[in-house]
Amino acid sequence: MTETVSDATSTPGLDLSTLGLMLEALDDFTEAALTPELQLELDHEDRCPEDIVRAMSDPDTLGVQLVFIPEEFGGMGGGAWDSYRVCEAMARKDIGLATAVFATFLGSDPIVFGGTPEQQEYWLGRIAGEGLVFAYGATEPEAGSDLGAMTTTATPVRGPDGETTAYTITGRKQWISNGTIADYSTVLAATEEGPSWFVVPRDAQGFSTGPPEDKHGLRLSNTSALYLDDVEVPADHLIGGVEGKGLVQAQNVFGYTRLMVAAFGLGGGWEALDRSIAYSVERVQGGGPLSEKQGFTHKLIVPWAVRLEASRAFIEHTATRLDAGEGAAGALNTEGAIAKYMATEAGIAAADAAIQAHGGYGYTRPYVVEKIRRDVRITTIYEGTSEIMEMTIARDRWQQHLKSGGRYYADLAARLDTVHATHPGVGADIAALACRALVVVLDACRAGRLTRSQHVLFRLGELIAWTETAAVFATKAAAAEAGTLHEKCLPRFGADALAPMSRAFAREAAQKVALEGTRYVAGASAPGSPQVAAIRAVPTDEILAAQAGLIADLDAVRDVLYAPFAAT
Repeated sequence: MTETVSDATSTPGLDLSTLGLMLEALDDFTEAALTPELQLELDHEDRCPEDIVRAMSDPDTLGVQLVFIPEEFGGMGGGAWDSYRVCEAMARKDIGLATAVFATFLGSDPIVFGGTPEQQEYWLGRIAGEGLVFAYGATEPEAGSDLGAMTTTATPVRGPDGETTAYTITGRKQWISNGTIADYSTVLAATEEGPSWFVVPRDAQGFSTGPPEDKHGLRLSNTSALYLDDVEVPADHLIGGVEGKGLVQAQNVFGYTRLMVAAFGLGGGWEALDRSIAYSVERVQGGGPLSEKQGFTHKLIVPWAVRLEASRAFIEHTATRLDAGEGAAGALNTEGAIAKYMATEAGIAAADAAIQAHGGYGYTRPYVVEKIRRDVRITTIYEGTSEIMEMTIARDRWQQHLKSGGRYYADLAARLDTVHATHPGVGADIAALACRALVVVLDACRAGRLTRSQHVLFRLGELIAWTETAAVFATKAAAAEAGTLHEKCLPRFGADALAPMSRAFAREAAQKVALEGTRYVAGASAPGSPQVAAIRAVPTDEILAAQAGLIADLDAVRDVLYAPFAAT
């Protein structure tokens, strides 16, 4: 993490006014096209509203996909911030519908990042101008997320002079969003030179799809298998015109696409939480509304607001760096993984708490929160499972720890000390304690070679994600106090709310590293091992002392969340 956060006040992409107009148009469109009654009907019938999906992509109706397409190809040229805000807004309405739009964006990614100029002009221009619907065909039944283990093949068809004129593609893809409704699919297949992307039209001979999957949630999204039986496509449908670039092209966008899925988790979680907040104001039990009962708010509302906003801070941190051009060649894949991991896990937890907050009503369809819980569950699975995120985070940061001689998180702690010196109330000092505890844990793992245990490695990924998120959140809270928040930040929470939220999150992160980190070091070591003695250097007493004031901060967050209802 080269910087804790970038506090630039503007970014490439849409200007604030244009972004606001798009979000307003998106809200107006979905409110009219997808009524609550229709949404529940479609969910019950497990039916994708293809007409709504296509209307959202119609440039004369809404053209939401234009946000994701560069201006030179007829789009609006939105940046990562714009995409995150749009994805969150769509997810708050329906994650299944959002996934259908996202699938076109994802399906066009290989062209955006790897296509020839001619391919980009042709395909992206058509997506912008005609509203083509795309699918992204990477995952396979046996390979799952391991793209290198795929079995789909593309065999060159040679002309009389030996030149490749076409490719014959054979294989199967699984869990493909928009699978049965997409006009075109980008399909990853093995060639002589390695994995390569191809554009495959829906009407190609030998191309077919399976029936829509009967899914746990996300039922407004069309999901199916793709079958390719000797499907022939012209040679110019090989994206980039050169074989073997497929995995590189895929890696180039993980930081970006995982940020969008993170926004889905964020939007779904907040929609469930806001429904619970409104419900608790009206629901009277024991002589008063649930909103006035600390046992309710401090368990089922406040902690999830804190985690969601901490995740938002990391999404914004990553979006800022992507918009600054740091994401080339997959440079921010780890940041994208942290954003996705934290936001999607927080979204699931918030939606689960929302069901509990509604009591028996939460378990029924009309109150919607049970649907949100089913829908948001997929965000920890697609675009890389949470376990793959943990592995990605742990492997990269482990290498950073080793290469820096153990200074990577010590240096981050020092930067947080600087933040604390000028903004002592945002929890930067507590986040610094989490960093210093993490240094001890990582060094004990190095000394005992404990990362040979995959379980330990994955748990380090979790602790690292929490620690870095605490650091970023504290810095955002400091920026709020300084009046230097990014211009595209949501105005819902100001400095008075972000400071207690950041302190509460930093306390949890520090405690997590101290308790779970030392537990796994000891658990992976033999009794009496040097690393067991070494973890006594974790600043446990300081972290325990830093918990002072937690309940007061939770009270403050509760008051901010319920202030709009008090005003009315």
